[in-house]
Amino acid sequence: MSEIVEFASNGKSAQGYLAVPKSGQGPGVILIQEWWGLDRHCTDVSNRLAREGFVVLAPDLYHGQQADEPDEAEKIMMAMETERVARDMIGAVDFLAAHPAVTGKGIGTIGFCMGGGLVLWLTTLSDKIKAAAPFYGVIPWENTQPDYGQSVAAYQGHYAEHDEWAPPQATRELESRLRDLGREAEFFIYPGTNHAFFNDERADHHPEAARQAWDRVLRFFREKLS
Repeated sequence: MSEIVEFASNGKSAQGYLAVPKSGQGPGVILIQEWWGLDRHCTDVSNRLAREGFVVLAPDLYHGQQADEPDEAEKIMMAMETERVARDMIGAVDFLAAHPAVTGKGIGTIGFCMGGGLVLWLTTLSDKIKAAAPFYGVIPWENTQPDYGQSVAAYQGHYAEHDEWAPPQATRELESRLRDLGREAEFFIYPGTNHAFFNDERADHHPEAARQAWDRVLRFFREKLS
């Protein structure tokens, strides 16, 4: 079952795409969009996770906007008010954690590109997040740098070998930083891949790496959230 739902966001409201497994219940996962917006790929991945037994909420952080071209997507992304984004993400987590279909030990989160960066930030905004799976995560806003000392989450990162946005050296530095803080962190860098290798609607899609990353994420979420 899937539907558009509305949830509270610091005195206002926001919307998101909710996907519930056929069983009617399961661990909760927040899915954060790429810079394109809450598009078909986001809803497809949400539905795939629901078929694997998770209750998934993908908040619409662009509030109805979507982009088709990179220049347009970058403009929308850079115009986002980070305080509003934080409120929307926290509101989504609180809504999902209180949803009657959600079971388990906490909430997981997964995101891609911009969404991967927001996943990293979200782990520092809510102690309800117990597991985070950023894909080629990028944080483009200078004033939005996570304080990982506030996080209680375990991390499993998925990054490309060839990526100017999130290069392997930066990926390894983040992994080391998290481990130095006592966080559980395992970051995978997939050989021969480019940014957005998981997105099967983009030219950089790498089917083998995408399948491997998907299997790892499912095991990770089941271990940490069930």
